[in-house]
Amino acid sequence: MTTPSGKIIPPRQRKIALLGSRSVGKSSLTVQFVDSHFVDSYYPTIENTFQKVVKYKGQDFHLDIIDTAGQDEFSILSSRHAVGLHGWVLVYSVSSRSSFDMCTIIREKILNYTGRESVPMVLVGNKSDLAVQRQVTREEGAALAASWGMTTFVESSARHNENVSRIFEAVVAQIEKDMNPEPEAPAKSGCVVA
Repeated sequence: MTTPSGKIIPPRQRKIALLGSRSVGKSSLTVQFVDSHFVDSYYPTIENTFQKVVKYKGQDFHLDIIDTAGQDEFSILSSRHAVGLHGWVLVYSVSSRSSFDMCTIIREKILNYTGRESVPMVLVGNKSDLAVQRQVTREEGAALAASWGMTTFVESSARHNENVSRIFEAVVAQIEKDMNPEPEAPAKSGCVVA
């Protein structure tokens, strides 16, 4: 991107982590977003980082997307998944109640590590194409996100590329809102000078 004076503005660097239970589709979402194809076979992820440049409000953002190994109640969330990151995507499978419940535990650990009451985060119910196997309703996902004060909840299907880009657009929007808050409008005075 260039300014009106011709100066080149480098992309802003943002680090995002996808967290959630095993087999919820974190890698499939990431590969679909970065490479535009669905990975049909399942290989447990150790940890991978992907890069992609996206535009948000006319500005380029270089995303480092950390695709983590699945978390469970026995694995300890690593501090590298909570510190030094700009945003988080919590993923569960709509066909797994336990993966949905795990998102609350992961969120609490992130907040504990960061020492904040809220962070830029998007809750994602993946595998929406598995309607017959659904265990978590869209309303339950939206209600959980709302109870956390989140404005964005997304149901997606990595297989059918439904709402995949929307996930990453939403987390970038949350990060920018957190890092560059809108200035508050000055309070209007009740005094009138004539």
